[in-house]
Amino acid sequence: MDLFKSSLIGLKADSFRHPLDLEATKTLKQIPGLDMMVRNWLGPMAEQVFYVENIASSILVGEKQLPELHKLLLEACQILDIEPPQLYVRQHPAPNAYTFAMRGKQPFIVIHTSLIEILTPAEIQAVIAHELGHLKCDHSVYLTPVNLLILAAAFVPNIGTVLAQAMQSQLLEWVRCAEFTCDRAALLATQDPKIVMSVLMKLAGGSPSLAPELNLEAFIDQARAYDDISKTELGEMVKSARTAQLSHPVPVLRAREIDRWASSLEYQRILENHSINHRDETASSGGWRNW
Repeated sequence: MDLFKSSLIGLKADSFRHPLDLEATKTLKQIPGLDMMVRNWLGPMAEQVFYVENIASSILVGEKQLPELHKLLLEACQILDIEPPQLYVRQHPAPNAYTFAMRGKQPFIVIHTSLIEILTPAEIQAVIAHELGHLKCDHSVYLTPVNLLILAAAFVPNIGTVLAQAMQSQLLEWVRCAEFTCDRAALLATQDPKIVMSVLMKLAGGSPSLAPELNLEAFIDQARAYDDISKTELGEMVKSARTAQLSHPVPVLRAREIDRWASSLEYQRILENHSINHRDETASSGGWRNW
């Protein structure tokens, strides 16, 4: 582990959960029958349609398979104080990563090869930590139908369109808010806001050839400009219309949120209250914790 990063022992989800996530979750819980629909219909369908298909078509990361990615996973889990899930790498041209967690099954994270190809190791760890944030915050109940919606749209466009039209707006609103929370988890794991914002920059306009040429400071300025424009009445209308049917907030908005939170007292207090310096931890425990 990087000696300049600290493990956040005893870290609780609510200590870094974004207030919009809290508010949207309360709204979702008021939708009659949603939890039952997910657990009794969408959950089993996800297990049958996607869980087995993923294992058959992806590479399971481990000590003997892509060991450097495995180390990034274990380090992020240690910092965020969470049990390691399985990590899979999947051949796919669209840069993406997602998490599945179902009762009776070990949770797992999937990262597409095209995303790995445009990121540095530190940025890959930020992506892993973002997905760990979903598990840390127990987002799986509501994340399952959203992931199914996205996957259905990718594999069977006509069905995906029908699902998107049928999906309640509250669900998409919730997942956009949940993304802000998980970006915070990525920051807590990397403890460097520039790493998280660099991932978002590359998601906005990166490719294997362009990624090395992108200017992070210019992107941060762009994010701040977007934030200023959004404060106007017209800007707010455009932003709402732009994001209404998206499963994620636009990258510049996410970057601005991380830019702001990284300089907050809340973030600093989390590091101060939970941190155990890795150098001290190694001396007292003999090294890595056994999971």
